[in-house]
Amino acid sequence: MDCSGCNECTEVNCSIETKCQLFDRSLMDKWGALSVPIYQTATFAHIGFGESTGFDYTRMQNPTRQQLESVVANLESGIDAIAFSSGMAAIATVMELFRPGDHFIIDEDLYGGSIRLFNEISKKNGLDYTAVSLSSEDITPYIKENTKAVYLETPTNPMMNVTDIEKLSEVTRKHNLLLIVDNTFLSPYFQNPLKLGADIVIHSGTKFLGGHHDTIGGFVVVKDKELDERLRFIFKTTGAGLSPFDSFLILRGIRTLSVRLDREQENAIKLARYLKRQKHVTKVIYPGLEDHPGYEIMKKQARGFGAMLTFEVDSPEFAKSILNNVQLIFFAESLGGTETLITYPITQTHADVPAELLAKNGINDRVLRLSVGLEGIGDLICEFNRVFAIAEKETA
Repeated sequence: MDCSGCNECTEVNCSIETKCQLFDRSLMDKWGALSVPIYQTATFAHIGFGESTGFDYTRMQNPTRQQLESVVANLESGIDAIAFSSGMAAIATVMELFRPGDHFIIDEDLYGGSIRLFNEISKKNGLDYTAVSLSSEDITPYIKENTKAVYLETPTNPMMNVTDIEKLSEVTRKHNLLLIVDNTFLSPYFQNPLKLGADIVIHSGTKFLGGHHDTIGGFVVVKDKELDERLRFIFKTTGAGLSPFDSFLILRGIRTLSVRLDREQENAIKLARYLKRQKHVTKVIYPGLEDHPGYEIMKKQARGFGAMLTFEVDSPEFAKSILNNVQLIFFAESLGGTETLITYPITQTHADVPAELLAKNGINDRVLRLSVGLEGIGDLICEFNRVFAIAEKETA
């Protein structure tokens, strides 16, 4: 950001790095605590009859959670953010906007938990959907009279497909459809879908926003007041709000979001290039590589490429040997923390996805997903050299 001639930095015009450090000063306590206090209370006393401090009951509002919501809304350039007890609670609440008989379009490649929700809960509630490759197909032929929304991730989990959000938003606006974007993989540090035409942005706050694998949370961010009021009503009615302590943890995590993601992205790019040179690696999918089909779109709509990458090896046995022998890297679900994690989508994140959809998306028993952390890149490469050598011996 060029601040020449600038007299002051406001929440509107400051850099994304600075936004990670801002908070709503109107919510500061009277002692001026810079670390937001944890208001660990279920209820709040009224000043008198018909008078309120603005806080009544923590299921509806809480000062710690409200501070976090203000920060996330500012990061995503929304008018409001709602903090949930998990990313899945956030998605489930968004689906409550629709009624039985409504239809929506989803990307073919999504987090397995989202697909499970749509198959087992949304369909039960009378909703219908069509799965489309949103990164490569025009959605117009799939739009019906009862179509209400389009739902996607970009990049997708785990195959890292990239959709042009701005281009897709032109179609959704024309047909009066809500455009819902799960922005978890890039976080608001690298991408802001609301600015590109999305109506709703979803995050798993568990991941990069929290950043330390120590809490679960989720967010819904909007730019429309009427839509916000509808979501707030569902939120207070269903009761899946984020706790004060977890709100505090994610607020703390956001303070280091920029430096974590800069370093993690730097490591991810180097690891992706290293993996491309390995003889047992048959495919590396990372949008920061020039040969990725979404590379130019990412350069246009995002400020970076993220810390997630997927790669495929030449046999299931080789993949399982890697998983059995990692030490510096952890074999675990989740992503976005300071530690590097390796995940086996077919048995972990996507275990409930139908086999035919897995095959169509290229998710097989040779595919591994990496969430790249803050370790020294030399150490990460040494770890892979070691486990590749073991796997080569075990599968020879």
